[in-house]
Amino acid sequence: MQQPPEPLPVHPAIIQRARKHKLFAGSLKFNNMTDDCSKTTSNIPSLTMEFDTAFLRSLRGVLKLVEMGTMFVACVCFEVASRPKYIAATCMEFVITFSLLLLYTLKLNKKLTLFFWPLVDLFNSLFAAVFILILSLIAVSTYTVTGTLGGGIVGFIATGLWCVDGYMLFKRITFNQPRTAATGTVK
Repeated sequence: MQQPPEPLPVHPAIIQRARKHKLFAGSLKFNNMTDDCSKTTSNIPSLTMEFDTAFLRSLRGVLKLVEMGTMFVACVCFEVASRPKYIAATCMEFVITFSLLLLYTLKLNKKLTLFFWPLVDLFNSLFAAVFILILSLIAVSTYTVTGTLGGGIVGFIATGLWCVDGYMLFKRITFNQPRTAATGTVK
């Protein structure tokens, strides 16, 4: 008669995490291991993601949401007028703004430290303002369908919003001032 295979040992950190999230009830013991994890360290990364609702309620967060809204309206206007080049440009700016909004809302800017994200956001704001301004000028000056005119006007509004966003970011970025180590704020 064949004996059942011996169960595999389970790392104590997994047992602790299972108890913390109440995945198992009662006492857990695997292969005569106790669940005392005070002697071990865990290299298991955290699976939780932070969500910053305060950013969405801040002036910059609301500004990003309004920028996305104006690009969505401009995109709809250009779709009604069947202008594929304008649709592609507005969709591209919508996706870039949405990506930056997700970056700040999920606090990924603190985990991805390869770039100085406020400077990336500043360059995006300035590039988007110039790009959509030129696109809107062309759309308004050469319109044949009122959808193109509407998209151009909404593009002018988005240009103003990106200028305000760029100005706020430029004021916030400090290049030659010391920062405190703990908070990252300017002394």
